[in-house]
Amino acid sequence: MKVLGIIPARYGSTRFPGKPLALLAGKPMVQWVYERAAQAELLNEVIVATDDQSIFEAVKKFGGRVVMTRPDHPSGSDRIAEVAAKSDAEIIVNIQGDEPLIEPAAIDLGVKILLDNPAAQVGTLVRPIRDAADLRNPNIVKVALAQDLTALYFSRSAIPFCRGAQTDTEWLQQHTYFKHIGLYIFRRDMLLQFVKWPPGVLERVESLEQLRLLEHGVKIHVAVTEYEARGVDTEEDLETLLNNL
Repeated sequence: MKVLGIIPARYGSTRFPGKPLALLAGKPMVQWVYERAAQAELLNEVIVATDDQSIFEAVKKFGGRVVMTRPDHPSGSDRIAEVAAKSDAEIIVNIQGDEPLIEPAAIDLGVKILLDNPAAQVGTLVRPIRDAADLRNPNIVKVALAQDLTALYFSRSAIPFCRGAQTDTEWLQQHTYFKHIGLYIFRRDMLLQFVKWPPGVLERVESLEQLRLLEHGVKIHVAVTEYEARGVDTEEDLETLLNNL
């Protein structure tokens, strides 16, 4: 079964224009992501999908595979779908282009969700929340899980509500809360269907595109990991990452 990893990389980030080309220890961020993704044992191929000629040339320069995509895609999922539509890969992995230290083992764990369960159409990762402050941080997406390790709901709010707890620390003592790790693994046909659906009510309210799948009754299968995603949204995030290398 062919598994294709695609890294969407657009130039026009609102908070950090040109982010894929930002240098981290002398290498552009997109190169870090590409090289680490290429170490995943279950990926047959890795491709960067971009809308920018300078990113295209940077990837070519370090020897990576890259394709140009339309400039008008509203999300990374739409961008990777353009590439997936022309591929014969059966499983497509959406690898975030702003996680330069992504763990290859985390990618493999996500791919195994679909390899081990032929009925699963979409997979993703979650991590137990250890810091009580994360419960109130809307930038950290929380996930409520069913007993079969599928996602019941994703929210920027802390879910479920812990009625018997008085403090956030007590919330963590009384229940295991999970943080969503934004790595998505799709069956190719499901990805192509997903991007055809318009955003639903829940997606628009929470600004979380994975809720579109739940609104259409698609189960998102989950694997629990200790991998901690370290995304770069701003230049300050990049500085912090540099200082911790």
